[in-house]
Amino acid sequence: MNQEPSRDQIDSLIKSGLKEDIGSGDITTRSILTEDQIYEAKVLARDNLILSGLNIFKAVFSYLDPEVSFSDAPFADGDAVPDGASIIKLKGRGIALLEGERVALNILQRLCGIASLTRDFVERANPIEIWDTRKTTPGLRVFEKYAVLCGGGKNHRFGLYDAVLIKDNHIKAAGGILPAVEKVRSQHGSQTSIEVETTNHAEVNQALDAKSDIIMLDNMSLEDICEAVRIIDGRARIEVSGTVTLDRLESLSSTGIDYVSVGALTHSARASDISMNFASLPS
Repeated sequence: MNQEPSRDQIDSLIKSGLKEDIGSGDITTRSILTEDQIYEAKVLARDNLILSGLNIFKAVFSYLDPEVSFSDAPFADGDAVPDGASIIKLKGRGIALLEGERVALNILQRLCGIASLTRDFVERANPIEIWDTRKTTPGLRVFEKYAVLCGGGKNHRFGLYDAVLIKDNHIKAAGGILPAVEKVRSQHGSQTSIEVETTNHAEVNQALDAKSDIIMLDNMSLEDICEAVRIIDGRARIEVSGTVTLDRLESLSSTGIDYVSVGALTHSARASDISMNFASLPS
């Protein structure tokens, strides 16, 4: 599928999540179960969803119980999983299964929700590419952006360090679009791709005069977007951003734009409904 988060990133997330949830110990589970009781559990989809984060889910239980085993996992990240389908079965110490259940499900449900929403956007946007944004949960960006990839979307910037995007406050601070672009080029050279945010046709023309590589049309009406595409006339790639909904995508697909960036993919995705149920008595 796509490049997953690194082992170190996964371990850091798991340790932090388990420390937050278990604390000094699960007083309910450890009052009821003993260390040697083994259980099986089944993970079920309660939604139609796009799978993302299965290996992270498994890693939670492997961290708590190195001898845990997994079976009957017919789906991989990026696959469509129908409502009611079994995602995976696991067998291990009951204490580990119960102590890790909530953290593992929280991660899986969150990432599947993002991947599923992304897939909805991608299918409606074709042939326009769907990009994510930096509107991610602090500390979870690498995971949430991975989920976007699982859904068929593309990653925009990972942070402020890996791409130039001149936004409204940069333009104000520099005294205009042209001086802002010139300052960036003087620091990083002509080979650096520069994207400029615009909100009207005058700014689009200024971005063209500055030889911007990508021009973002922010919060423009459909009529204004069509006119901006005509003005740009292939001289720069075009991104549309700002309150782009699923319902609006159909009207955008024939405008001639290249990309749509959607903050909602990561800041407003509904968690997928997934359950984990014990399937047998202890042995």
